[in-house]
Amino acid sequence: MRDDEPQIRGRALPGRDSPLPTIPTTHVVLGTPLHGPWGEHAEVMYVAMGCFWGAERLFWTIPGVVSTAAGYMGGSTPNPTYEEVCSRRTGHAEAVQVVYDSSRTGPEELLRVFWENHDPTTLDQQGNDIGTQYRSAIYWTTAEQQRWVHATHDAFQQVLTEHGQGAISTELRSASQAGEFYFAEDYHQQYLHKNPMGYCNHGPNGLTCPVGVLRQDELPSQESVLDPQPGSPATR
Repeated sequence: MRDDEPQIRGRALPGRDSPLPTIPTTHVVLGTPLHGPWGEHAEVMYVAMGCFWGAERLFWTIPGVVSTAAGYMGGSTPNPTYEEVCSRRTGHAEAVQVVYDSSRTGPEELLRVFWENHDPTTLDQQGNDIGTQYRSAIYWTTAEQQRWVHATHDAFQQVLTEHGQGAISTELRSASQAGEFYFAEDYHQQYLHKNPMGYCNHGPNGLTCPVGVLRQDELPSQESVLDPQPGSPATR
């Protein structure tokens, strides 16, 4: 488990007072609200596991998940842009907001998907996505979620140890400690639905089968495959 604060490169960026202007209101796959309301049984958990494109898709396919969104969380800069987060001067991680119907599924299923589909032992890195914005993290909002976070962390660490892998470096905090979740720009929301052949480095890490953790140095990076957006720098 990570026991240090992610480091900000230089002085933290000031951000802005208002949300980004391009944030949509509806999930293009599920047809549900990104910002709520979601119903009386809805609960929210936030996860980070590298690039949020593939991470978000993992969760919107789970039965009982009501809504997902890509965003930034865990840092100090309010309403950051993607480019600002990539500068490593915000402290934020690329995160996914997962809203689920607690009468249909629970945190244990979401956490199973989380642990099995990335390498939680690589500090601030997934594949060739390197930097604090690509760290592994879980931010809970309920006491039940917190119990399952620690229980599944301990169980998966045992599996990792049995297969010769290292210690989990995942950041574990409550959402209130991590701070506000800021929605990412429209083009990041449900990215792999809009771009079916788009970049994704998430998939089973093999430990439930088990065959070992996927080598992390053989994958491209998110920034290397992202086309420049209007108003963004031409290079990543």
